[in-house]
Amino acid sequence: MKLPVLRSRRLPAEVTVRVPGSTSNCGAGFDSLGMALSIYNEITLTRGDWRGSRPGAASDTHGLDMADEAAGLFFVRAGVEEIGYTLAIRGEVPMSRGLGSSVTLRAGVVAGLNELTGAKLSKDDLCSLVTQLEGHPDNATPAVIGGFCVARCDASTGELLGVLRKPIGKELCFVVASPNQELETKKARGILPKELPYFDAVKSVNSATYVVAAFLTGEYDRLRHAVKDFLHEPYRLPLIPGAKPAIEAGVAAGALTGWLSGSGSSVLCVARPKDAAKVGRAMAAAFTAHKLTATVHALYADNDGLKIVKRG
Repeated sequence: MKLPVLRSRRLPAEVTVRVPGSTSNCGAGFDSLGMALSIYNEITLTRGDWRGSRPGAASDTHGLDMADEAAGLFFVRAGVEEIGYTLAIRGEVPMSRGLGSSVTLRAGVVAGLNELTGAKLSKDDLCSLVTQLEGHPDNATPAVIGGFCVARCDASTGELLGVLRKPIGKELCFVVASPNQELETKKARGILPKELPYFDAVKSVNSATYVVAAFLTGEYDRLRHAVKDFLHEPYRLPLIPGAKPAIEAGVAAGALTGWLSGSGSSVLCVARPKDAAKVGRAMAAAFTAHKLTATVHALYADNDGLKIVKRG
């Protein structure tokens, strides 16, 4: 009897991963809720015969430290031999604007190395790994698996314990206004208080659970005026001139609700597509009134998460 010839899969020399940006917290769902959006970065890794990372171009040097950290954890978790690579970052997700730019890099690197090494980590594995790198799952999970994500972590270790995902159709448009002012996550976290008034927490839980229910049931009209956060927005919004007025202007122009995207500086309003252009103009005008220029994107939810778009 002739045995079949087993052929090992040829590992690629280069891989490009498309990773969606994301909005997180979604109001009061601090460090728990997130949604992937139709704005993307592409991370390209090319195998090298050295150790560590090298930039593909001068503009890629800013991502090397974060890439090295992600790669180090990947090699430990995957249990594969380390390889060297060049890193190239291209795309639309702005840095330090609350749209998950750091996650696009971290997730792109670990997913790319997963392909280059043949490690075969699952998307669940990648969610866990990127959550560990980020320190919270709100951007990490939607960037990897797409959709609206509700994640749960161990209260002591921060380890990702589970994530529930809901695809969001094009009945909703997510209008993002990003002012020409960066706000680093480290600074935005440092401004938060160590203690909160008890009833601020209660009111925030009430809003967050209602918003989750509206997304999961598809009863989107119930999102109207539903976001009321007392955990982080009262402390962060004052750091960004025009941010709170921009949300209010978007809602007045027809949006269902709005929130500070991540730690900012972008703000986001949830609208029906027919209202998106009007909402975006109102949000931009609010920033202009505070002497800031804002870039406006009318986006949809991305329900796929990261994708390998090129192997070579």
